[in-house]
Formats: sequence, C-alpha cells, structure tokens
Amino acid sequence: MTSADAAERRFQMLPDAQTVAAEAAAHLIARIAGNQTRPAICLTGGSGPKALYALLGNSGYRSRIAWDRVHWFIGDERFVSADDPRNNMAAAREIFLDRCAPPDNIHPIPTDARDPDAAARLYERDLQAFYGARRLDAGRPLFDLVLMGLGPDGHTASLFPGDTALTETERWVIGVDHAHVEPFVPRVTLTLPALACSREMLFLVSGEAKRDILSKVMAGADLPGTRARSNGVTTWLTDAAAAGRTA
Repeated sequence: MTSADAAERRFQMLPDAQTVAAEAAAHLIARIAGNQTRPAICLTGGSGPKALYALLGNSGYRSRIAWDRVHWFIGDERFVSADDPRNNMAAAREIFLDRCAPPDNIHPIPTDARDPDAAARLYERDLQAFYGARRLDAGRPLFDLVLMGLGPDGHTASLFPGDTALTETERWVIGVDHAHVEPFVPRVTLTLPALACSREMLFLVSGEAKRDILSKVMAGADLPGTRARSNGVTTWLTDAAAAGRTA
C-alpha cells in the first residue's frame, strides 16, 4: 500500500524486513543515478539498516553504484572511538563501505575530538566544505538521500523527545550530552534543518516492537520522528509487523 499527501509524505508497507531493505536499496541507487556529479548519502545507525548495508555490499548491487562519485555521511554518531562496536559509521564501514567506497568519500563524525560539541563543529565544517556554503538553501539539497530510523520513544537520529535540539535552526550539527536510550553515551547529531536539506528522507521501520510508536507518528504525535521531514520527499518504508493497522 502506497499513499502520498500534498506535503510529499509517502508510506509504503512491505511484507518483511528484507523486502524493506531491498526497496531502500532501490531508492538509494535511483537517487545516486539521478545525480551525475557528486551524490551525497546520509547513513543512519543502529540495527535497522544493517540488512540494507549488506545488500549494498554484495555483487548484485555493488555493480550498480558509481562508488567513485558518491560521498557517504552519517546522520548521528555515538561519542565513542572509531573502532568501538557501538560506533555507527564503523558498522557501515565494516559491512560495506571499506570494501566499496574510496576512503576520501567516507565522512565519519570525528569522535576523537575533545567533546561532542567540538566533534559537531568539525563535522559541520566538513559538511559546509562539501556543500560549498555556510547556509543551507532549501532549493539546493545537501543530501540526495537521508536514511532514518525510528526509536521506541519516537527519536530519530539522536534527536530525542523534549530536547532543545529539536528547536535548533542555525547549527547543522550539535552535540548531545545525554542519550535517552541505550547505549547511554553522549552523541553527535545532525539537526532537523540539515536533515531536511535533502531530495528524499527515507525512514526504515521494521518489527512488531515498532508498531505502537509508528502508529503514534503516523497519527501526528509531537515526536522527533514526526517532525523530521525532507524539503523534498519523505518516504516511510515499513514491514507488515511494524505497520499493523497503520497501513
């Protein structure tokens, strides 16, 4: 089932998590193909995208991506060392990036910085250098595709319910001192305006454990997952277990 409203918010229910991963891969490949210069993809962490990352690294999908042109960023990071298993970009690198992408095209958040805010400012400079400007322009997307997940409390990236980070309008990246969910480590996250500066925002939501929170987001509850929208198209890919009666 697919629906779209005037704000370009689309919802697609698929049979299972593996089909969600395959559909996400198709979206990602199409967005890359649609930009013949320097496509930029913003990855997400957690367990949700791992099936997608495995697909991107296998031969059938790998040959369909112009790896030399694509730049890979990350929407949020746990403030742990680059070789810590909890590090979001480290997981993506292990599954597919280090085998497929040129090293200079991989843009991790520098968690060896003094603190999360220092890391955020360094990453903001990296994004601005890539973008070629210090202010975002809704008509000129920073990212071709932003991958997003949905936490059990409605958080997305490391934007948590009730945090002042949700009202940030100037910064592209900020430090988060306290995570509301495990692992309880400081974070660095892109802000809503930076994530919105994209051609497409793609949420991946799978599993029965996500059913209640997905229902709340679809009903318009004031949660980070509800507030996160692309200036272009926002697409929700869910499996039947997560969608339940919301589909």
